[in-house]
Amino acid sequence: MLRKTIIILTLVTLFAFSAAMVSAQTIELEFWHAMSGGRTAAVERIVDGFNEEHPDIHVTAQFTGSYAETLTQGISAVRSGNPPHIIQVYEVGTQTMLDSEAIVPVYEIAEGEIDFGSVIQPILNYYSVDGNLYSMPFNSSTAMLYYNKDAFAEAGIMEAPDTWTDVEEMGLKIIESGAANHGLSFGWPAWILEQMHAYHNVPYANNINGREGRASEVYLDKRFAKMVLESWTDLVEKDVIAYGGREYSANQDFLAGEVAMLIQSTSSLSSIIESADFEVGTTFLPRFEGYGIGNSVIGGASLWVMQGHSDEEYKAVVEFFKYLSRTDVTIQWHKDTGYFPSTNAAVKTLMDNRWFSDHPNYLTAFLQILSGVQSPAANGVLLGNFVEIRDIVDTAVEEAFTGVSSAEDALNKADVQADSVLQDYTELFGN
Repeated sequence: MLRKTIIILTLVTLFAFSAAMVSAQTIELEFWHAMSGGRTAAVERIVDGFNEEHPDIHVTAQFTGSYAETLTQGISAVRSGNPPHIIQVYEVGTQTMLDSEAIVPVYEIAEGEIDFGSVIQPILNYYSVDGNLYSMPFNSSTAMLYYNKDAFAEAGIMEAPDTWTDVEEMGLKIIESGAANHGLSFGWPAWILEQMHAYHNVPYANNINGREGRASEVYLDKRFAKMVLESWTDLVEKDVIAYGGREYSANQDFLAGEVAMLIQSTSSLSSIIESADFEVGTTFLPRFEGYGIGNSVIGGASLWVMQGHSDEEYKAVVEFFKYLSRTDVTIQWHKDTGYFPSTNAAVKTLMDNRWFSDHPNYLTAFLQILSGVQSPAANGVLLGNFVEIRDIVDTAVEEAFTGVSSAEDALNKADVQADSVLQDYTELFGN
C-alpha cells in the first residue's frame, strides 16, 4: 500500500512538473481592446480560435474601456514600463501613436510574413506612412446613409438620395406626409464633417492633410467647411435634420421612426438591421453638387504593437496577426460585427458564396470606398491630439445647430482653438 502511494505521488509530481514546463514555454500576449457589447464576444471568438490552434502562444484579450480610455491607458502603461503587447487604437489616435516612440511598426516585424498587398487599398492607405504600414488593420468602417424604406414608401419616394439637395427635398416630403417628424440625423458630427472633406477631395489640414509633414493648421475657416455646416444648419432650421448627439444616440431616433434617414458608421449595420421593425435600405453618402470626387474615409481602429518585449514575443504577435488576416477569420469578423472584410481574398470568397448578393446592405459602403479616388485628401487626415480637435468641432456643430452661433462664427472659433492644439502638439513633439 505504501509503495502504491509513493508511485501515485511520484506520478502526480511528474505531471505537475511537466505542466509547469509547458506553461513556462507558452508565450503570453496581452491584447487591450475597446470592443464592448456583442463585439467583445466577437473578439473573444477570434482569440479563443487562435489559442486553440497555437498551444505555445496564449493571447489574453482585455476590454479596457472606450477608444479614448484604451488609448490613454496604453500610453500610461508604456510610461510605467508595463505595456501590453497589442493595443487597439481608433483612427484619430494614429498621429499620437506615430509620435509616441512607444511602438514597433508592423512592417518592421511582419515584412514577408504577411501579404500587406492583399489589404483593401483605402484601408492600407490610411494606416500607411511613406508607403509603410505602421499598424495592423482590424476593425475598419466608414460612414454611409441608412434609410427607412417603409417611411420612404409612405411618402411616395421610390429612390434613395444621391445629393444633399435630394436629402432636403425628400426630407421635406417625408415630414409633410407624416411618415417621420424629421428627414435625417447623424452621429459623430465632427467625423461626418471630415467625411465630407474626403468625399469631395478637399484637404482638411495643411501639409497634404498631415501626410507630408505634421499638420500645423486645419481648414475649418475655409469656404468648403463653412458651406457644409451652413447647409446643415439650414436643414436644421427646416426640421429636415434633427441633431443626433456626438456618437450613437441618433441610431435610436432612426429605429424609433423619428427620422427616416441616418448617416452613421457601417459598424452599426448589424445592430440596426437586427433591431429595426421596418425594411432598412443603405446607400452612398450624399454629395454636394459642383465639388470634386474623393472617397469616404476609413474609421474604426487598428492594432498597434508596443515596445518593451522580446523577439520571441514579437514573433508570436506576428503569428496572431497572420491568423487575423486569414480569409476565414476575416470573414467571421465581418459577419459578426459588420466591419469591413479587410482583405481582397475575403471579399472574393464572400462574393463567390453570394454573401453580398443575399445581404446587399453589407456591400453598400464597401462599394463606396472602392468607387472613390485615392489621394491624400481622400485618404483621411492625420492630426496630433485629434481627440481634442474632434471635441472642438463637435462643439462648433452643436453651437451652429442650436443657434448659439452662426455656422461661420462657430467654425472660425473652432479653427483658432484647433490650430492652438496643433501648435501645442508640435512644440511637444517637434516639427
